[in-house]
Amino acid sequence: MSSAKATEAQITPFSFPPYQPSEGEEYMSEGQLEHFRRILQSWKSELMQEVDRTVHHMQDEAANFPDPNDRATQESEFSLELRTRDRERKLIKKIEESLENLERGDYGYCETCGVEIGIRRLEARPTATQCIDCKTLDEIREKQIG
Repeated sequence: MSSAKATEAQITPFSFPPYQPSEGEEYMSEGQLEHFRRILQSWKSELMQEVDRTVHHMQDEAANFPDPNDRATQESEFSLELRTRDRERKLIKKIEESLENLERGDYGYCETCGVEIGIRRLEARPTATQCIDCKTLDEIREKQIG
């Protein structure tokens, strides 16, 4: 596995074992909230480390190649890296919003209809803000408009 793929594999919330609710446990109990808090904070931390690595890599590797092809290759690589970091920056913002929702007591509930999003959906997508039904309706509307 290449280092890029290894790094990519590390930047996910999926390395945590699935939460096993106890019999009769309420949705978004303290244990569940702590489970998702750890997932979100760990994910954010890993993404922030990747941002730092990119900055250092670009500073260390920046060179003024006399050959235009070498220069173009480096600029292309840097551009791809910056686009990736920009996507990750947006993801970090979503993670921070999820952590704020968690602290307010809104985490795990659909922002559209208010129903429970579900533990397994949140484990698959910890930044989810809608239940599967509302998300599906949004996607159908998007297809009809676009």
